[in-house]
Amino acid sequence: MQHAAAQIAETFLARIDADWGRLVEQVGPYAPQFTPAYAPYAALIRAITHQQLQTRVAHLILERFLACFSGEAFPAPEAILALDPGVLRACGLSQAKVVAIRGVAEAALSGQVPTRAQALVASDMDLIERLTCLRGIGRWTVEMFLLENLQRPDVLPADDFGVRQGYRRLKGLEAAPGAAQLRRIGQAWQPYRSAAAWYLWRVPPE
Repeated sequence: MQHAAAQIAETFLARIDADWGRLVEQVGPYAPQFTPAYAPYAALIRAITHQQLQTRVAHLILERFLACFSGEAFPAPEAILALDPGVLRACGLSQAKVVAIRGVAEAALSGQVPTRAQALVASDMDLIERLTCLRGIGRWTVEMFLLENLQRPDVLPADDFGVRQGYRRLKGLEAAPGAAQLRRIGQAWQPYRSAAAWYLWRVPPE
């Protein structure tokens, strides 16, 4: 995100109320770190690999996965589908993840998973609706793709535990709001909900 746009977002949030103002002052300038601009299908496969695993373990499994396809930065969908699923299992992937990865590859070939050029012009909701139909891909995964890969400015991953707990601490609540409730609350943060999530992840501990 360009510096001027980031400044506008943090100024907007700081003016919501006193709590947000203090948070922005405590955390400092909005400075998101974005992931490399992977093709959507590659980003989704990477996300599947990382699900429910410690980062170090996920990176090791991903390295083994990529090593199965020598000479390619990231394997084409056809290459993944041509590989014996047992080889993927041997990399440390669960059976469910192998099925999900192959499903993403098939969907990339069919056009259900858009190219990066197509994703850049598609709306957030269009991408959420198209991609959450895939096995192993939930709304949170797509929203993180929108946030980190496509750099969309107005995405609130309301299912995220850290975001919900951050709001609880920000407002001194006994319990964190549910995802649906947080989406309603977050309407007031439009069109900078991505920045709001970034700050909520950084609410100081109690």
